[in-house]
Amino acid sequence: MVAIAGGSGAGKSWLARQLKTRLGTAAGVVALDDFYRDLRDLPRRARAARNFDVPEAIDWPLFEAQLAALAAGEPTQLPRYDFVTHTRRPRGRSWRPRRVVLIEGLWPWWRPELRRYYTLKIYKVGSDTLRLARRLDRDTRRRGRHPDSVRTQWRRQVQPMHARFVHPQAQSADVTLPPETPAWQIDRLVRRIRELAGLEP
Repeated sequence: MVAIAGGSGAGKSWLARQLKTRLGTAAGVVALDDFYRDLRDLPRRARAARNFDVPEAIDWPLFEAQLAALAAGEPTQLPRYDFVTHTRRPRGRSWRPRRVVLIEGLWPWWRPELRRYYTLKIYKVGSDTLRLARRLDRDTRRRGRHPDSVRTQWRRQVQPMHARFVHPQAQSADVTLPPETPAWQIDRLVRRIRELAGLEP
């Protein structure tokens, strides 16, 4: 169980994909983003006004239950989240057991009781300028947001909550990766994960 934490736009998903590509079918990726609370009972305007950059936005009981299933090597049904409507999609994602589980998100080990599930904790650093640029691109292109609203959210919620909840996880990380992570550093990380999982080189 490998957890990858970092700020919005720091490159968590990119790193998870790089590791998955190198590890092949032995690994699978789980996104903490899919565990956001389902807000279908709220009016659409009220959903959009919620703060999604605080840990309370996550359905932690569901996440921990799924972590337990993943750690036990059990097949399970993972949720899938729709960020346009802020609701959980009706159909989840079937998960078959893998030797390596890569879990990426803002706060995978923010709750101390979750740390016992992880064999390795990786914190991905990202510069503020690059993170904002990536957030703008993602939210306008894939989530139908207006650039002004993205910048306002960044200033009022994303950055303050990053300092309060996301960045402190770096103190308890096993590995900290810089904004520009070269291929050799990822390859070295893959070798370490293979050793921990008992996989052949």
